[in-house]
Amino acid sequence: MHWVYYFGRGIIRVLVFPFASWKVKGRENLTSGGPFLVVCNHLHIADPPIVAASLPLKCVLMAKEDLWRDTWSRFWVKNFGAFPVRRGGVDTQAIRQAEQWLKKGVSVIMFPEGGRSRSSSLQKALPGAALIAQHTGVPILPVSITGTEKLRHLKSCFLSHPRITITIGRAFTLPPGNSKTKRGQRQEIIDSIMRQIAALLPPKYRGIYDNEKTAGN
Repeated sequence: MHWVYYFGRGIIRVLVFPFASWKVKGRENLTSGGPFLVVCNHLHIADPPIVAASLPLKCVLMAKEDLWRDTWSRFWVKNFGAFPVRRGGVDTQAIRQAEQWLKKGVSVIMFPEGGRSRSSSLQKALPGAALIAQHTGVPILPVSITGTEKLRHLKSCFLSHPRITITIGRAFTLPPGNSKTKRGQRQEIIDSIMRQIAALLPPKYRGIYDNEKTAGN
């Protein structure tokens, strides 16, 4: 890994400290060093580095391809341990890269919603994480993040110091899959993965994956 990978995880805490408190829960659920396919909800542009810095794992993450268009941001993002993903569909090249990292024993962080949730509640997820998990057979590690949505107003954050909480869930595995898995089946699989993330979140963040609301309909 590049020196930026190690330096970045420390500097992220320094940058966040003036604006928020930072707590990580569920570390006891990490009973091994991985590799894991880490899946998390997405609230703010700061989520990827904060999640990466919160996990005691060697990991890389998927980041939107826009960050590779500028030379300056590409240097930091790439060397921090990220690789580009095209949003709005299934990016087969990004999926292959993720599978290669996992085969090397490095965990991969994904945000299955494909972008930040403007409402802070869970949105419909894309099936990429389900494909990777089925192809590789690696355990899936659900992680949730709350509080970063408040970082959009930094002046008020400096005074109110909102709490950012990362919650690490228990890893689980999917039944073996194959290339013939149909689109509808893949969506069912990713929805089941998202419900694991929802279970780690307070009700107001769960969105369409709130089991209580679904049961009431």
